[in-house]
Amino acid sequence: MAVARRLLSLLLPLAWFRSAGSADPPGGGWLAGTVPEEERCTVERADASLTYSLFLQRFAFSRPVILRGVTDNSAFRALCTREKLLAAFGARPVRLSTANTYSYRKVDVPFQEYVEQLLKPQDPARLGSDTLYFFGDNNFTEWGPLFQRYVPPPFRIPGTSPAYSFGIAGSGSGVPFHWHGPGYSEVIFGRKRWFLYPPDKTPHFHPNETTLAWLHHTYPALPPAERPLECTLRPGEILYFPDRWWHATLNLDTSVFISTFLG
Repeated sequence: MAVARRLLSLLLPLAWFRSAGSADPPGGGWLAGTVPEEERCTVERADASLTYSLFLQRFAFSRPVILRGVTDNSAFRALCTREKLLAAFGARPVRLSTANTYSYRKVDVPFQEYVEQLLKPQDPARLGSDTLYFFGDNNFTEWGPLFQRYVPPPFRIPGTSPAYSFGIAGSGSGVPFHWHGPGYSEVIFGRKRWFLYPPDKTPHFHPNETTLAWLHHTYPALPPAERPLECTLRPGEILYFPDRWWHATLNLDTSVFISTFLG
């Protein structure tokens, strides 16, 4: 029986890769959201003409930037549809974190249970400490075949090495303000709104309040000078955030995304 289970675990990813070229449903089969999108974007954008030296000079240590066209992850995206991820990983456990600033609580569930039962639009009245969220805490042995197909952003920060964190989250969910080292975040499916403050400008927020609640209660009262940098990312767009920049996220749709942390 153990041998049969092992054989099945090897065959599933192979079938998954072979079917990746087939026609996929719009949005990868993930649920579109109803959270309104703010058209305002105050984060600078750059395309494939951006050179490594210019990235280091203008952005790496000073400000965020949205990159477009610097990589081609269409093959990776084809493997991240709802149907293909369930076929490859449905029975495997994933570790969920609470969607608050510190993510204290962890819960392990089968990936299929998360997608079919827990991946729902955010309840505006629910605290982030009571909301479970799949991001990071990936088993790199089990998810390795998927991560091997991802093409990371080409620019590196000297003295750092990359580490991936993969996630899927429902419409209206997100993580409230927090900070850490530099990194990138790419949207694979869906839309994801970002809010960012520089290290010397601590935002006003409660660590257990969801980003959606902060957007409804705090954001509208902010004077223009106290508003964050913000923008909505769409599939194929990559946000770079420098070291120690405060940031919060809000998934407008059910979103599939992957971050490359530079540690």
